[in-house]
Amino acid sequence: MIRATRILRREHLSGGEIVDRVVLDSGARHRRRVAMRGAGGLAFLLDLPGAAVLEDGDALVLEDGRLVWVEAAPERLLEIRAASDQALKRLIWHIGNRHIPAEIGMEAVWIAYDHVLADMVRGLGGTAEPVDRPFRPEGGAYSGGHAHGHDHPHGGHHHHHADG
Repeated sequence: MIRATRILRREHLSGGEIVDRVVLDSGARHRRRVAMRGAGGLAFLLDLPGAAVLEDGDALVLEDGRLVWVEAAPERLLEIRAASDQALKRLIWHIGNRHIPAEIGMEAVWIAYDHVLADMVRGLGGTAEPVDRPFRPEGGAYSGGHAHGHDHPHGGHHHHHADG
């Protein structure tokens, strides 16, 4: 089986033959070594020197120089907003206190869909609307700037660390 041994980050992607693509959720984009199959059927072994976060728009470099495009899959998330910056910061504190991955934007925060947390946010005066979009959680303080230190998908209340 052909191996993909390195990542070509999207900002350095200027050419090369893209032969397939993989569509991965946020949990599946943190990998080191795993067998993969592209959307077009190409089977390959991702075999990186260390665990890394694959970002939307990156490419995996196969041993023969061909490229496999990485696409972030849409996920069911909650988009959390508040009436003011201070109110949003307060909501971010409460979310972080629950040790769940979060993507923090200028005017909103996104977390994995969870009706209990949606009710908490609404109870604290914020809005929590379901959306389907790629999830790019913040890297943890001890993870070298990347999100998860494990290889399983997230769901429900099964989250492991605070972000941001």
